Amino acid sequence: MSSLAQEMPLAKPSLHKTLFATCIGNALEWFDIAVYGFFASYIAHNFFPTSDPSVSMLLTFGSFGVSFLIRPLGAIVLGNYADRHGRKKALLLSINLMMLGGAMITFMPSYATLGLAAPLLILMARLIQGFSAGGEFGSSTAFLVEHFPERKAFIASWQFATQGASTLMASAFGLGLTQLLTEAQIQDWGWRIPFAFGLLIGPLGWYIRRNIHEPASFVQQEKHAAPLKALFGKQKSLITLAIGLMVISTAVNYMLNYIPTYATKTLHLPGSVAFSATLVAGIILTVVTPVMGLWAEKIGRLPLMWGSLLLLIITIYPAFKGMVNHITPTTLILLVGWMALLKSIYFSTVPSVMADIFPLTTRASGMAISYNVAVTVFGGFAPLICSMLISSTGSSLAPSYYLMAVALLSGLALLRSGKRVA
Repeated sequence: MSSLAQEMPLAKPSLHKTLFATCIGNALEWFDIAVYGFFASYIAHNFFPTSDPSVSMLLTFGSFGVSFLIRPLGAIVLGNYADRHGRKKALLLSINLMMLGGAMITFMPSYATLGLAAPLLILMARLIQGFSAGGEFGSSTAFLVEHFPERKAFIASWQFATQGASTLMASAFGLGLTQLLTEAQIQDWGWRIPFAFGLLIGPLGWYIRRNIHEPASFVQQEKHAAPLKALFGKQKSLITLAIGLMVISTAVNYMLNYIPTYATKTLHLPGSVAFSATLVAGIILTVVTPVMGLWAEKIGRLPLMWGSLLLLIITIYPAFKGMVNHITPTTLILLVGWMALLKSIYFSTVPSVMADIFPLTTRASGMAISYNVAVTVFGGFAPLICSMLISSTGSSLAPSYYLMAVALLSGLALLRSGKRVA
């Protein structure tokens, strides 16, 4: 009897334990990403020093973006591993790699100590984290919806609610550090504190994942000998569709990570204001996303997706323009809160829709690849793209142009998705 068959559950697992086991890795992934984005200016000072601060920031966000290039490779390797050998094994491997990358960033000596080796090792750490994150979403979402198919809209929405919780925790660290430490202390060593906290999450997540079992539907399903061959052979259109549905979600997410840098460097607001705004975003994402998942179970996913997309296209430029014309803490918080609310509504439906798009035998691979291609192209480089747009156009409104463009792409994918989103 195979090891998978031996893990056949005798009773339905606890919803809360299943949620915690899967979402803790997702939380760790997004916490590290949010912290890197929020503390980018301090990382730039320590590891990418140049005579021009703008160049340092571009190098820092460039390393942030380049690390996303490896995510599709992680999606291919770990997604294929999950479809062939089990969701649980893939989830354990990904969280181990996340902890390794996080430890490297936490304890890495600065450029002043290691010289050129320091930024290169930081880039290596981000590549390890990117590879592990590449397989996390597909494996964990497949694990959730296969355990609880009757609650797929609600339970899968927690994948992105945990991203909100991660943003909330990262923002709380940013706000707390700006209140408790001086700017020099944060720049010297304080920025390492949230990364160290992230390391504490990892062992707990590993232990819990070690004691979960595979979904019954996956254990009983005959496995595909070559899921990637099937995916890239007959299911390429499904990958394209899933990428399209995902692009606006990931663009807004990384725009929220970019806000502290945008607020301080472009709008010249205090760091405490920027972190307060992202703290509000984290609260909204954490609370509203699962509520929208519950609502989607009652009214369907399509009305929520179309409503949030259309509102974003119509309102995002006026919202940015209003804030730029009246730069105050209140206008920044209102803009960030509005983006987070629209993201929560749309985001809550995306994981379960992506799970429905792919058959069980290629689900983890298909979700992982499409998700990470979207994140790499439209999310990971969003801060760099916006920094370049602002620099080249001289307009503080440039981020709104980017968001409107990707919202139109997701709208086109939604039109083509047909009955899958109902």
